[in-house]
Amino acid sequence: MGAADVPIRGRSIVSTITQGMDQQYSDSSRLAARARLHGFGRAEVPWFTWVAQQIPMQQQGGSVLDVGCGPAWFWPEAAPVLTSGIELTLFDQSPGMVTEALARCSLLPFTSLKGQTGDAAHLPFADGSFDVVIAMHMMYHVADQEGAMAEFHRVLTPGGALVVTTNGRENMRELYRLTTVFGSAPHDPSAESFDLDRAQALMRAAFGNVTLAIHPDIMDVTDPETVFLALTSYPPGDRAPPEQQQTFRTAIENALAAGGGRINVTKQVGLLASRKLA
Repeated sequence: MGAADVPIRGRSIVSTITQGMDQQYSDSSRLAARARLHGFGRAEVPWFTWVAQQIPMQQQGGSVLDVGCGPAWFWPEAAPVLTSGIELTLFDQSPGMVTEALARCSLLPFTSLKGQTGDAAHLPFADGSFDVVIAMHMMYHVADQEGAMAEFHRVLTPGGALVVTTNGRENMRELYRLTTVFGSAPHDPSAESFDLDRAQALMRAAFGNVTLAIHPDIMDVTDPETVFLALTSYPPGDRAPPEQQQTFRTAIENALAAGGGRINVTKQVGLLASRKLA
């Protein structure tokens, strides 16, 4: 299926990874469990650095809105890559995330730094407020994705850029197949509501243009506990009964044994960019 074939409206799929968001994202602990898994990646250029390299910044910085900023792990790695003079606004629905993000970014060399909470589909900013809007791996949490895209377009300056990252359905397929013991689908749960195809369709509809780049990476996973903690950090694995969780542990151990102590994991993670036409 191509981006042009993806239905834009009338889609109400809710990913398991978006359930219980108040509990999941009150702080960064569950995100950290998932992030540790990506430490097994073998990309030549690390993910955050690679994303920063793709962001179309002005030579003298500009105003940037990071929507769904989470704990702002991106910015310590990205700041040295980007131009100076950035006015950064960190935005998330979770007050705990914004507090952590502001603390993490406070010592970085931004011209100005602000934090605010709210809904991505109802941004509390004036038209044309930002030169760049970034939405990294967060759109699958948004119920009104069309509304959020319209808001991103509204708050950008003419010629400004939207940068979105998300996963494809094939991302980490070798690991997600193991989660079927919980009754989960054998693919990336975030892709159920916002995969690369849907991202392209929504961005093209809102902006009239979109480009896609795939981060070149694979993972060689060797630690079963890291896999277990990452894939039980969200429903239904986090609520599974002990016997089901033990079955999952056994499935991980069997996969490692079959691979000689490692699981070769496919990565399908992309960055999409659109320009607001003047």
